[in-house]
Amino acid sequence: MSTAKVLTVGSAVGSIRELFAKVKSIDEKHGKFDFVLCLGDFFGPPKDAEDTYEEDHEILQLLDGRLEAPVECYIMQGEHSLPAPIIEKFAKTGGTLSKNVFLLHKSGVLTTPHGIRIGCLAGIYDSNVYAAAESAHGFTSPYFTAQTVEKLLANTMTSSKPKEQNYTSLASIKSSSASSQLIDIFISNAWPAGITEFSSAPLPAPELAAIGVEPVSEVVRKTKPRYHFAAGGGRPPRFWEREPYTWDGPEDTGRVSRFVSLGAFGGEQPSGKKPRWFYAFSIAPLSATSEPQPKPTNATQNPFLHRAPKRHLDFEAQQPGKRSRTDGPQGKPPSGYKCKICESEEHFITDCPEREKPNEGYICRICNEPGHFVRDCPVKHAVGDTGGRKPREGYVCRACGSELHYIQDCPVANQAGKGHARRGPPKEIAPDECWFCLSNPNLSKHLIVSIGTECYVTLPKGQIIPTHQGAKHPNVPRVPGGGHVLIVPITHYPTYLSIPPDLAEPIIKETEKYKSALRAMYAKHGAAAVCFEVGRLSAKGGHAHVQVVPVPNKLKNAVEDVFREEARASNITFEDDPDEALRVAEGGRCGYFRVDLPDGRKLVHLMRERGPFSIQFGRQVLASVLGMADRFDWKACTQPEQEDMEDVQAFKAAFAPFDPSLEL
Repeated sequence: MSTAKVLTVGSAVGSIRELFAKVKSIDEKHGKFDFVLCLGDFFGPPKDAEDTYEEDHEILQLLDGRLEAPVECYIMQGEHSLPAPIIEKFAKTGGTLSKNVFLLHKSGVLTTPHGIRIGCLAGIYDSNVYAAAESAHGFTSPYFTAQTVEKLLANTMTSSKPKEQNYTSLASIKSSSASSQLIDIFISNAWPAGITEFSSAPLPAPELAAIGVEPVSEVVRKTKPRYHFAAGGGRPPRFWEREPYTWDGPEDTGRVSRFVSLGAFGGEQPSGKKPRWFYAFSIAPLSATSEPQPKPTNATQNPFLHRAPKRHLDFEAQQPGKRSRTDGPQGKPPSGYKCKICESEEHFITDCPEREKPNEGYICRICNEPGHFVRDCPVKHAVGDTGGRKPREGYVCRACGSELHYIQDCPVANQAGKGHARRGPPKEIAPDECWFCLSNPNLSKHLIVSIGTECYVTLPKGQIIPTHQGAKHPNVPRVPGGGHVLIVPITHYPTYLSIPPDLAEPIIKETEKYKSALRAMYAKHGAAAVCFEVGRLSAKGGHAHVQVVPVPNKLKNAVEDVFREEARASNITFEDDPDEALRVAEGGRCGYFRVDLPDGRKLVHLMRERGPFSIQFGRQVLASVLGMADRFDWKACTQPEQEDMEDVQAFKAAFAPFDPSLEL
């Protein structure tokens, strides 16, 4: 690992050829730069769906290799949805758009050959979209959501490195678990909330003091980037460099952070002198043995660890009975108040007739109707079957079996809970609580047997196949280490079919590669593979994974019959057309259970009926196929860590010739 020389540039806004020419000139005069970070809106606004790009358009020239970048460039999504040809290329390659041009994921983290960790939070912030969205938005949406931030923080616990020093695509990046969430460089569109506090650096425009958003601050607090670059510093963007600030934790070794907001290279420019749009610097990776960084003489207090005293407006101090945030839109504003939208002194901003309306296609999460934000929903405070938040298709209240309300609105549950404190709705599972996120410190990393670009493979706790006690059972497959494994996407998604379509292809492609590799490995040891996924959209939100279990060849023809027999006994119906059923479940429209049989056919059950679906159904069926009733419960099958490690080593050695992550 060595020092990297980096050039960071502001939004190109579609002036790609001109930007490349400028970068080439700067590189010749002040380089050589190891790579360029292209902030913000690289492509400009996309065309309408019915419009096409002419053959000589710069986007198509870039994708075809007719327009080449002079230096390796990492680009991000800016304030617009990405053009369709870009999304299509990303889906096929995992990020490579052309030689030297790589598109970072919306919540991307990677490690360069120099050992520099770069994090990216792409897209723009809207409080209503952020709070209401049920999943991370893909590149077809300009927004990032709460799930996008969660995935970024989860991804900071992975380390993406190129397989070769002279790598040519992000698809070749190899992922492995990292020991820390700390990153070296963070790039975003939005500013973090509070970044201007304790700073005496003059702002180029006063409105910039209030443009920061809290989700970006959360990322900064947890990742402590040494450099943070932003592109969205006003309209049009302005240049502003804050004084450095330090972190004082025992593990921070005098860690120093710097924040820089760049002006745009292309697009609309403010009047007067063009804001500075590029920033060059050198950076070397830090390690536990690195010397503490010297504290800069102009360093300020850390705005993310401390809060500057808030200044109250004069009219607030004079109005002890002023309107609180929870009051409804009523009454007249106090003297001196101006609506921030239309500058009227006659109404509050919540009553403004020019108040922003949702974009076309936006659906209120509460009532599932268009035309208004969640904050303005007319049934926002209604509950029960006659109003309030309507469940998504397939949801069943666990208290009464109704599909018309969530459990927190259930009259049966509320009646049963009278006299006891209400606990509120279920809390979402955070990445550091998820059983399968690499960021969870309690994840059993010693069970992981392979890590690819998009997925990892792990032995489960308490696998079905006995490998020590009970290993002499006549139906035990002879796969080293047992062979029962989980294929898990590194990024947190509830189910495979809930992954945004423009991001799904590389994940699904690698999952299928792992399935094929496991089938080949099992075949060598006289066994066939059965794969199953419980795609349950629970209230807390799980983490997608596929379980793969070997069965001896002598039993493989019995698998379908046992699945169907157990399904009938459990009132579970498999769909006549499994492929059509999976299309119905796409986009998280309903939960599903999928089985890939040894002969390649599928069984699919859609979770639309009343009543629960046991997440252990697949395991219990396969335990029946193997004649191992004592292996129904995984908790009863756990074993000492030493025996787990012996299984891991045996499996890895046997899987190595087939492992797609080891392909050159």
